[in-house]
Amino acid sequence: MVDSDPGLVPRRIAGILQERSAEEPVIALHGPRSVGKSTLLRHYAAEQGRQIMDLDDLETREAVSRNPTAAIGTPPSPLCIDEYQHLPEILDAIKARLNRTGSAPGTAVLTGSTRHDALPRTAQALTGRLHSMVIWPLSQREIERREGSVIESLFEDPTETVMAQPTSSTTREEYAARLCAGGLPTPRQRSEASRARWFDDYLRTSIERDAVELFRIRQRQVLNEVLSRLAGRTAQILNVNKIGEGIGASRDTVESHIRLLEDLYLVHRLPAWGKTLHSRATSSPKVHVVDSGLAARLHRIGVAKLAAVDPTVQTEFGHLMETFVVEELRTQASWLPQPHTIGHWRTSDDDEVDFIIELDDGRVLAFEVKASERIPGKDFTGLRKLRKALGDRFVAGIALSTGTRSYTYEERLHVMPVDRLWF
Repeated sequence: MVDSDPGLVPRRIAGILQERSAEEPVIALHGPRSVGKSTLLRHYAAEQGRQIMDLDDLETREAVSRNPTAAIGTPPSPLCIDEYQHLPEILDAIKARLNRTGSAPGTAVLTGSTRHDALPRTAQALTGRLHSMVIWPLSQREIERREGSVIESLFEDPTETVMAQPTSSTTREEYAARLCAGGLPTPRQRSEASRARWFDDYLRTSIERDAVELFRIRQRQVLNEVLSRLAGRTAQILNVNKIGEGIGASRDTVESHIRLLEDLYLVHRLPAWGKTLHSRATSSPKVHVVDSGLAARLHRIGVAKLAAVDPTVQTEFGHLMETFVVEELRTQASWLPQPHTIGHWRTSDDDEVDFIIELDDGRVLAFEVKASERIPGKDFTGLRKLRKALGDRFVAGIALSTGTRSYTYEERLHVMPVDRLWF
């Protein structure tokens, strides 16, 4: 995608949308509010010479709601519909159109700020005809306007990729600045004070508007408290009982609120991977706030405090850095042409690997994240055990650090600075 606005970061997923719209009847672009879905749809519609039906606009929504079939039945394909979750019944009208005309590729492209299967009446409306794509916050690689993907390069030749740029000059302060800026397009361009206000307004809108309007949530204070506690445990194993301690809500209520925060793309669960690989492997997911900048704001921690070499913030720095890296890897993984699975691996002996990518052919990349400059040998324990368990399927294990050097530690185990993910 080419943009005339030099401040607008081109999205890698724009090309993927073009490719898949030639194969899929209906594509739904899901993701957090303000992540750039509408911008992506606007460019796509302009390239196709089509108008956008904006259901975030109350007048448009009311007009379409009076007769969805008529609104959907006549415009030429592709239909471009923004924020369709406000009028889920529009999917029935699209289904009726497809029934009449056949499931032609490129019939419609939709955007939505909630997960598709969380909305009423939508789970079965377009079964087999709707392809969902998640638009995650900007990756650092997109921000730097770098082509390619480190993940793809590592699968192709890990040793060459590791040694392609053996040194790094990124400082702790620069990492802290990137982490606090996050990947949502609007706040990352603001001053720190302005960004804090933006995140506060963003959360208020998500909780008070979307949660109430779309899901009829009445316990807003409980939802806020659950989100705050999840943010305090970002990059950690999800323990619903601990999240609920002292809130005064049942376990079922806390669990339903966590699902709601996932549906609104405020948090996401990174599932446990390889549960059958090791008898002691756990099945519990990790929880991550969806954007590191949002996580930092929920922590009420800024760049200066995070950058300080202070033992009191080192744990927070480590958890936020892991969320930041998982965010980058998750987004780059979404660009892979091959089907794949992502997750984390942990045993009851506390051996762990923070992020796993497995291709459908069985090959695996594993990443361990350390918010320190040096990686001692004991930090490779989880990667070593995974290498032994997987054998030849294990392509490489990467320990990411805030240090300055890339090198091979031992067979198929490597160290890379975090910034090698985008530089």
